[in-house]
Amino acid sequence: MVRQHVNPLSLFYRQPRPLPPLVELFDDPALPLHLDIGCARGRFLLALAPQEPQRNHLGLEIRRPLVELAEADRIAAGLGNLRFLFRNANVSLDDWLRSLPEGRLALVTVQFPDPWFKKKHHKRRVLQPGLLAALATALAPGRELFVQSDVPAVIEPMVALIEASGCFTRPPADARPWRADNPLPLPTERERHVLAQGLPVYRVLFRRNTAPVPAVADLEAAARAADNPGDGADPAAAAVSPTPSPTP
Repeated sequence: MVRQHVNPLSLFYRQPRPLPPLVELFDDPALPLHLDIGCARGRFLLALAPQEPQRNHLGLEIRRPLVELAEADRIAAGLGNLRFLFRNANVSLDDWLRSLPEGRLALVTVQFPDPWFKKKHHKRRVLQPGLLAALATALAPGRELFVQSDVPAVIEPMVALIEASGCFTRPPADARPWRADNPLPLPTERERHVLAQGLPVYRVLFRRNTAPVPAVADLEAAARAADNPGDGADPAAAAVSPTPSPTP
């Protein structure tokens, strides 16, 4: 049995595992890239990749047994525009994202991430300030970041952090606070399960704008403000910084 959750802060999962270059991952490495962070068993991407052959799709998952199962299915299906990798996104993605050709990253999705309800465990959640800064650096203006969850206590701090960065805006026609529909052509397994029970799914589509990426320390302050909404802090103000993050 695969554990439902693993602790991403444990020593084993904190070991950096560099990602291979695109040329080692895909049949056509020049295609636009969709990065799905927390892809679980991979069934969403296994269904999506044949429908979207114009993109490469990379699923990252922290539970190795799920990645092994997903990769076996991918190989059996002969999908050259899809790969699954066992990685902790908050440890191993930054340098790889910086190495991507400019404009190659077209879409990032974070769908139904592990909730980690206890406040002392919030640092285990997937969308940490450093990861958001790395994604904002890699996404060219107009490229998209899509997040969704069925747990308000999970999605609300994610949205607060993204908006506080100043690097993303919502499409003008999108409803607030949540989109009524999924902009992707297929739902995830979790999404189908939630909707089948008549329960809500909370979704937001963001587009990268031209604002510089704030310092990670400012984003960490915004994350703390989002985690403590009753203390009077304004998470949007916490992340405003005229100084972009340094680039190597």
